[in-house]
Amino acid sequence: MAVRIRLTRTGAKKQPYYRVVVADSRSPRDGRFIEILGHYNPRVDPPEIVVDTEKAAEWIKRGAQPSETVRALLVKAGLEMCKTSGKGAQPAEANAAAAEAAEN
Repeated sequence: MAVRIRLTRTGAKKQPYYRVVVADSRSPRDGRFIEILGHYNPRVDPPEIVVDTEKAAEWIKRGAQPSETVRALLVKAGLEMCKTSGKGAQPAEANAAAAEAAEN
């Protein structure tokens, strides 16, 4: 079972309100979910983001993949493990080894 952390849309027409949920990737957008992690309200200024970061971190450790939008929301909510380094970025150890090799 492929598990994703994603948004489900609630709220009235033209007034979106989203829940951050853990769901099977095969479930419909607003269909069955496993657990609610928080909510996101884009209509207020600034947008309201409420996410249980401990639960989100636990689900990510268990293999759940956050969607791109949820990944950005989790970073704004303070979850550091969702930050991605740039495309093709190398780990710090590889950079240090390359710098040391260049000095020799």
